[in-house]
Amino acid sequence: MRAAVFNEPGSITVADRPDPVITQPTDAIVRVVLSGVCGSDLWYYRGDSPFEPGPIGHELIGVVEEIGAEVRKIKRGDFVISPFAFSDGTCPHCRHGITSACSAGGFYPSNGDGGQGEGVRVPLADGTLVPVPGSGHADETMASLLTLSDVLATGHHAAVCADVKPGGVVAVVGDGAVGLSGILAAVRIGAERLIVLSRNPVRQELAREFGATDIVEGRGEEAIEAVRQLTRGVGADAVMECVGTAQAMQTATSIARPGSIVGYVGVPHEIELPIGDMFLRNVGVRGGSAPVRAYIEELLPDVLEGRINPGRVFDFTTDLEGVGEAYAAMNERRAIKSLLHVGTV
Repeated sequence: MRAAVFNEPGSITVADRPDPVITQPTDAIVRVVLSGVCGSDLWYYRGDSPFEPGPIGHELIGVVEEIGAEVRKIKRGDFVISPFAFSDGTCPHCRHGITSACSAGGFYPSNGDGGQGEGVRVPLADGTLVPVPGSGHADETMASLLTLSDVLATGHHAAVCADVKPGGVVAVVGDGAVGLSGILAAVRIGAERLIVLSRNPVRQELAREFGATDIVEGRGEEAIEAVRQLTRGVGADAVMECVGTAQAMQTATSIARPGSIVGYVGVPHEIELPIGDMFLRNVGVRGGSAPVRAYIEELLPDVLEGRINPGRVFDFTTDLEGVGEAYAAMNERRAIKSLLHVGTV
């Protein structure tokens, strides 16, 4: 099969790789239809995080082509969403709702295949894969279904961790696909006011269309002061940190009102929490790797029925052979998020 391969920082190419095969009776083989490039993939692309040469990617939807002897809930021909972490759904952590910490699970590409290829072996298929009802979904819907493999559910996780409530004032640090998805999540929960930190006009426009009420263009102290002014010195009732840098976390904790929580889902890089200030103001932080599998069934109806359209975060589209440009476009901020057309349903 053809699949994306990480060679070294700045180099993602397409190469021939072995077709995936069943190795455990709980496996399934999925033929990939759509895949996405994640913002977390860019940490490897830029050389900011270590990554071994080989397959890459973890966002995918596709069709089940083969199942292992012990797979019971998934069948051949199912059109499925695969979360970026595989999980059995039965361990204590899964039952507690944190499927991304499954004691038997793992993350792509530790299964041997990345998500940006023509096929993938999915371990623990019954616990991991989610069949999508219906058929003949429009392209717009298909793109939104792909966001359920990661970015929409991750934005939702940020809102859940930040304890977003109906009628509340919410601040979003980060205007990437996760931050934009967080806006949708907060609106879906019922937040009344959404302050989004963004300096990109294109992303600002989409943020407003998703439900942002206020845009703050500054960074650092300038952004902190702007949010304080917008909230009459109170701060936000809930803050979503969707970047993962030290400055983003410093800003997030500073604009949170006393007694509130920062929901963080940005992959952390060189972050030191301002614990003294947080202690004095009773500001908490909660978050981490999103338990996507635990959220898909809740979010799926809203996507299928068109109440939300998170697929709009994809503003660069190519085929698998164009994966190198898909990464470059996101890295250079020419694109919010890249979508790869890999196969057909």
